[in-house]
Amino acid sequence: MADNKKIAEEVLAAVGGAENVTSAMHCMTRLRLNLKDQSVPNDDEIKKIQGVLGAQWSGGQYQVIIGQNVPKVYDEVLKLGVGGAGSIDENLDAPKEKLTAKSVGSSIMNYLSKSMVALIPIMMGAAMFRTIAVIAGPQMLGLWAEDSQIYQLFYQWLYDAGFYFMPLSLGYSAAKQLKCSPMLGIFMGGVLIMPGLVSAAAAVADGGPATIAVYGIPAPANNYAQTVLPILVCMPVLAQVEKFMKKVIPDMLSTVFVPFLTMFIMVPIALCALAPIGSWLGKILGDGLFAFGTAGGFIGVALIAALWEFLVMTGMHQVVLTLGITQLLTVGSDSGVMVAGGIAQFATWGMAFGAFLRLKAKDEKGANLGYSLSGILGGVTEPALYGCGFKYTRCLAGMVAGGAIGGALAGLTGVTTYVLGATNILGIIGFAAGGTGNLAWGVISSLVAFVSATVITYLFGFTKEQLDEDRAQYEAEKAQKLAA
Repeated sequence: MADNKKIAEEVLAAVGGAENVTSAMHCMTRLRLNLKDQSVPNDDEIKKIQGVLGAQWSGGQYQVIIGQNVPKVYDEVLKLGVGGAGSIDENLDAPKEKLTAKSVGSSIMNYLSKSMVALIPIMMGAAMFRTIAVIAGPQMLGLWAEDSQIYQLFYQWLYDAGFYFMPLSLGYSAAKQLKCSPMLGIFMGGVLIMPGLVSAAAAVADGGPATIAVYGIPAPANNYAQTVLPILVCMPVLAQVEKFMKKVIPDMLSTVFVPFLTMFIMVPIALCALAPIGSWLGKILGDGLFAFGTAGGFIGVALIAALWEFLVMTGMHQVVLTLGITQLLTVGSDSGVMVAGGIAQFATWGMAFGAFLRLKAKDEKGANLGYSLSGILGGVTEPALYGCGFKYTRCLAGMVAGGAIGGALAGLTGVTTYVLGATNILGIIGFAAGGTGNLAWGVISSLVAFVSATVITYLFGFTKEQLDEDRAQYEAEKAQKLAA
């Protein structure tokens, strides 16, 4: 177990003491220090501190990568006389970008991913009800009959309660990201799934009119229930309309007329243009991911699983993850991106476990076991990446190969996931809703990734010099123990 007090003391000493730190804060895995004299820290020396995984400058802060126990280290730092600024979001230190195609694209992806990621609790909860129904129902254990009320409650009603009303939830979370009224976001989502529109869409299949009239303007009779992109396309425009209304309407009238006029303008824009465009984009995306699963097949899944952790390190995983979440929200399952990301995590844990088996020195052996367990139980891969992969760079080959092998097997067997959320070993629960065969192949593919990464890391993850140094350290520890 990490000695958080000792880590705090050694880090502060290495950066010039508490008197050289103007303030400290932390994110999920990093202790972030604002220093008076920025020439003091020596990265190489700080990285040698037991319990520290890495260090770097970013956004004017000196960031010490510690891992999941960083809040406890932060508390110890405050006890040593450093002023604290609390915890922050991972990306608050990102420099402001100029308005370019790249920055606009990044902002769009940030908006989409953060809006959708906020819905993970709903997605997890709803999908878990269906997962339990599949396990207990006639497809697996046979404890519940298909026509029983408990089966219907878990399999259909509670699942639909989470996914059918997705435009409402997304309207709220998107409004929070855009800093406009969350209640108007819910209102906008409600417009997209109002019963009259859903009934009109259902009537189209029976020969009914393909459009409805909105202020006399024809609008497609679409069913936007359980959709993602239509509401996400509408919300940025709604935010601007509301902002304009707040500016021009007197304060004494704003309570009534800001929401009314905002929605009065947005209803035809949304139903006649933006929501249909979002529906069309969703269809293109769905068709593209389906083609990825069929044409790209196991090669595509293997490639993403092999490179996933590098995508995470560069932030590019947000782009890919957004596609997977969209697919999961739209159709309730994904057999590409989300499966590959889960397989990649098992390979990362296997890399650290292989290092634990290969190394002999007590500190390094224990640290790598901790990296592996922090991922398996806590769902965090950063300790394994920085503490093992970047310290012993050959180990990264084990992670990549393990991800590729496990991803290829998952692609070949058509493994599909139905639940998003758990990033630890509980992620395998997401395979259960696909039945016994899907669960079995999902678990097998994950274990194959873990074992492959472990074996390859054990055999090829270290240079002769690294192993000699480890052996010498082990002998020194052994001698010291005997002398005591």
